[in-house]
Amino acid sequence: MEPQKINKGDRNKIYFLVIVITALIGTNAYLFFKDRQQSERFVTVSTEKDKLRLEVEKIEVELDKVEALNLDLNEKLIEEQKLAREKIDELKIALEKGAITQGELDKANSQINELKTFVKNYNDQIIQLQKDNIFLKNSRDSLENTLKNISSRASNLENENSNLSAKVKTAAALKLQNAEIIAFRTKSSGKKVEVTKSSTAEKLSVRFNIIPNELAEKGHHNIYLRVFDPAGNLLANEGNRFEADGQEMQYSHSIYINYNNDDSTYVIDWTNPKPFIKGIYTVILYADGNTLGKAQVDLR
Repeated sequence: MEPQKINKGDRNKIYFLVIVITALIGTNAYLFFKDRQQSERFVTVSTEKDKLRLEVEKIEVELDKVEALNLDLNEKLIEEQKLAREKIDELKIALEKGAITQGELDKANSQINELKTFVKNYNDQIIQLQKDNIFLKNSRDSLENTLKNISSRASNLENENSNLSAKVKTAAALKLQNAEIIAFRTKSSGKKVEVTKSSTAEKLSVRFNIIPNELAEKGHHNIYLRVFDPAGNLLANEGNRFEADGQEMQYSHSIYINYNNDDSTYVIDWTNPKPFIKGIYTVILYADGNTLGKAQVDLR
């Protein structure tokens, strides 16, 4: 059987079909690879956005750490932190956009790199500020300790001086060497006669000597007398007051003596405003706020 011959027209149809099929295959291949590239591009962009978001969050955490330190920042550092947080907010908004171009990603990446550099420099300044604060605190504590030590030493010196002054004052105080009391009356002639009876006594005469003391102040000293009757009553006027041994007292009589650190004998005469009674009269003497000593006389 002889093979069927294909005419020229059928051959042309076959060629045409081959070309159409080839074109379709090529178109499908183009669309497939194009769709694949777009899908890969979307994945790449999303991944880049996530990386940038993470970098922004890291930067924000670094700033939060600084804020948590509660440092006393100067105006420059406060303003720099404010600007950095504003830029972070802008980047967050930009990265939340549904669609973002490669150019926008590149710009965001560049801004994040700038923020990283800023945060590094900012942290360096904060570290230096912390060091300065620690140095100032140590200096302040050292100064406070020094002042406390000085104050303590000054207080100790003051106490020592006070104690020394008290000792000097005590050492310089006048003290009786001896004292005696006699009762007497005055005759019409003016002569004083010693008596021993209360019925004839008019005055008491106190004779005393003071122990020589190189530390005692020479010159005038006010001597106060307090006279007690046999019943223990103080014989004194209400208005006669002085201070001795840390308290206010009433006195019966006072005179000035001129002390010269010698064996001088001093005499004080005291007139009883009341009639004398039988018993022992006690006289206590004071000088310069201290007790000199006392003496007694027994009247019959």
